[in-house]
Amino acid sequence: MILDKTSYWLKNAHVPLCILESPNTYKQTLEGLCQVDMEIDDGRIVQIIPSTTEVGEDKAIDIKKKIILPGFIDMHTHLDKGHLWPRCPNLDGTFDNALSVAKANAEKYWVQEDVYRRMEFGLKCSYAHGTTAIRTHIDSFGQQADISLTAFSQLQREWAQKITLQAVSLVSLDYYETEAGIALADKMAAVGGILGGVAFKHPDLEVQLETVFRLACERGLDLDFHADENDDPDSDCLRAIARTALKTRFQGKIICGHCCSLAVQSPAVVEETLSLVKEAGIGIVSLPMCNLYLQDRHPDQTPYWRGVTKVKEIKDKGIPVAFASDNCRDPFYGFGDHDGLEVLRESVRIAHLDANYGDWCASVSKVPADLLGLGQMGRLESGLTANFIVFNARYFSELFSRPQSDRMVVRKGKSIDSKLPDYAELDDLFLN
Repeated sequence: MILDKTSYWLKNAHVPLCILESPNTYKQTLEGLCQVDMEIDDGRIVQIIPSTTEVGEDKAIDIKKKIILPGFIDMHTHLDKGHLWPRCPNLDGTFDNALSVAKANAEKYWVQEDVYRRMEFGLKCSYAHGTTAIRTHIDSFGQQADISLTAFSQLQREWAQKITLQAVSLVSLDYYETEAGIALADKMAAVGGILGGVAFKHPDLEVQLETVFRLACERGLDLDFHADENDDPDSDCLRAIARTALKTRFQGKIICGHCCSLAVQSPAVVEETLSLVKEAGIGIVSLPMCNLYLQDRHPDQTPYWRGVTKVKEIKDKGIPVAFASDNCRDPFYGFGDHDGLEVLRESVRIAHLDANYGDWCASVSKVPADLLGLGQMGRLESGLTANFIVFNARYFSELFSRPQSDRMVVRKGKSIDSKLPDYAELDDLFLN
């Protein structure tokens, strides 16, 4: 099926209730799917109504309960590291080795063209899979910040009509206590970015956080942290971030990613931490695929822990929680293809979100759109741009059982060429 008309109806579509406006209008299946008709005109959604045989017959396309999802919002990625695997594989799979080989590779190869081309390849994959917005963390120590942010800014301009891009600085928090760190904060303000970093358990963590919050406040920047990406029950960076947010009365948006140590802490500690997180208005993004890959990895030992944080408990607390792809084909995660459906499918499998599905579909669309301040993106509603994906699956059991490589990606009401880029495009980067 090709959609190339200006005006048409998609009839008998299955759409998750959680991404529709006026949810009381629709009947739903046990999986939370609603059968709807959707009118498209001039690149926008005109209306979505319960399926009927009485409208739009002259322009109707019966899709026979195929599932439609809005464009994916991938809110935590590392495009600048993407597709490094051929050049620096992580042969023991550990976090420490990933850090080591990635750092060595950056020092030798990460000039602007190299970063640009690998990031561009990731964007091509994302676009073909149906992603409409991406937030990427950018390694930002020293001169690498200028190199990578220049590449990012160029791609942001070139892809503006296809994918909304946001950049987050990525350094250890102590870096912001230096002149170079202050200069980095100025650079992020200049490119309209987000201030971020990795929070480690440290005697000076509170002071480091207060410095970062002050720099962000002075420049009107939001914050995005890597927190507690480990299996240490004493790692409480998420709690420290929440306390600092409350102490400083920070008014911007705050995102914390990973938060793995929550899964190995006592119920009392988890309850206390999540209460602070909710009070501080912090959003959480879980990265199940990368954390499954890295956490609880030991030589010659089968892993016991899945690495994922307590996503159900976070959501039950009323804290917004999203899922994202994180690293892709690099030392931190040797797989992945920038596919929001893969993120959702693996999150469902890893965290047992199928019993029942509830509104977890929104965790890769509507929820991240809200957390990133992207307005009405990640939804299917009347008046919005017709950016969505039609899958050859009618129910979640079908959607999550096959790769859905035959999906139809629709942008501004028309289907696009969703052919994925060939890995050979990057071969010349890895010849040396």
